[in-house]
Amino acid sequence: MTTMTNASVREFKMPDVGEGLTEAEILKWYVQPGDTVTDGQVVCEVETAKAAVELPIPYDGVVRELHFPEGTTVDVGTSIIAVDVAGGAAPAAEEAPAPAPAPAAEPEEKPAARQPVLVGYGVATSSTRRRPRRTTAPDTAVQPELNGHGAPAVPQERPLAKPPVRKLAKDLGVDLTTVVPTGPDGVITREDVHAAVATVQAPQEQPAPVSAPAPATPATPAAPVSYDTARETRIPVKGVRKATAAAMVGSAFTAPHVTEFVTVDVTRTMKLVEELKQDKEFTGLRVNPLLLIAKALLVAIKRNPEINASWDEAAQEIVVKHYVNLGIAAATPRGLIVPNIKDAHAKTLPQLAESLGELVSTAREGKTSPSAMQAGTVTITNVGVFGVDTGTPLLNPGESAILAVGAIKPQPWVHKGKVKPRQVTTLALSFDHRLVDGELGSKVLADVAAILEQPKRLISWA
Repeated sequence: MTTMTNASVREFKMPDVGEGLTEAEILKWYVQPGDTVTDGQVVCEVETAKAAVELPIPYDGVVRELHFPEGTTVDVGTSIIAVDVAGGAAPAAEEAPAPAPAPAAEPEEKPAARQPVLVGYGVATSSTRRRPRRTTAPDTAVQPELNGHGAPAVPQERPLAKPPVRKLAKDLGVDLTTVVPTGPDGVITREDVHAAVATVQAPQEQPAPVSAPAPATPATPAAPVSYDTARETRIPVKGVRKATAAAMVGSAFTAPHVTEFVTVDVTRTMKLVEELKQDKEFTGLRVNPLLLIAKALLVAIKRNPEINASWDEAAQEIVVKHYVNLGIAAATPRGLIVPNIKDAHAKTLPQLAESLGELVSTAREGKTSPSAMQAGTVTITNVGVFGVDTGTPLLNPGESAILAVGAIKPQPWVHKGKVKPRQVTTLALSFDHRLVDGELGSKVLADVAAILEQPKRLISWA
């Protein structure tokens, strides 16, 4: 890697696009040296331990150098591309940091440059005047999406930010209402977004230097000749697969798992699926057994809210969530990911169908954002699509329960005193025995089974 010293050249550094991630792999470059780029243009796609993310460039100019080829894993904070902004509007990143001005004070003055966080650029100047914000102070606490008790957050004034900044915040999973603005007239800048990410991740960045001893590794005798390439294929463990492996090992050896099973007649549920496909309210929506299973689990959680909890080791407390962010395990070419539907408990059946459809299509395209995989509370994994009867799923870290759904098959079943062919499946519920005892786990599983056997309970129990 080379470093350009021209004063008009800006170095764009690898940002932390997840929660405390220390590296990312460059999957694809969308630009080459000599190409002209504009503020907000996507220049590359990178894969972190959580998802594939497109990175927009923060200024106008001409690409001078790509510091790393595709397939290279780069540490967060390392410059990956150099852009010549001669005559452009971006201020020098090397300027000394200065205290951020008050959002409403002297809007006509050019704001002082601010020390960049992870990415090497300052606040872009602009001749556009923005209307002054209302008197709300920039450090006023903003309610999160949920207030911790299941109630919607108090509506806030729409934050002021340019479209490229809004896109950057979306890509990084940052809620603009939680960002402190430092631009003129209270406008949120790119630096503010990255500062918000860095503020959350600062305590977790210390372990990064652990990678320093890596240079000692080459001293190991030639590894490439230790296996027969004609008889073996070795696949590097990185990105999503590496994160999944670490999470599953941590889950297995941290939370005491218990798994219970129930086999249930879902013939009526399958009939309801066919009826809903013909319902005008579900036109254009994805309707399948998973939709009704998800709704059944949400109803069971409503009847047994203690199942929706997490274990706070530091505080030695059980945290019961009054909202459900329902995770759906999805197999993708990059590995297993578990995006979740935010506030699934508050959605109607058509809304849940729409959210499931969007989640699946986004995962298949490899466009799931890091924020979509954060803050899950309970998960469903559908192993039945592979023809598997059931399994003993491992919990997602920080969650208390996961429901595995087996294949739905015609089987002989005693129905109304006679043996008849019925549509049958097996459900498996794994739970953290620190949080959930056998009685609570059994009640939840029994409720899900009862709803799938008699779907009309969705109306009476919901």
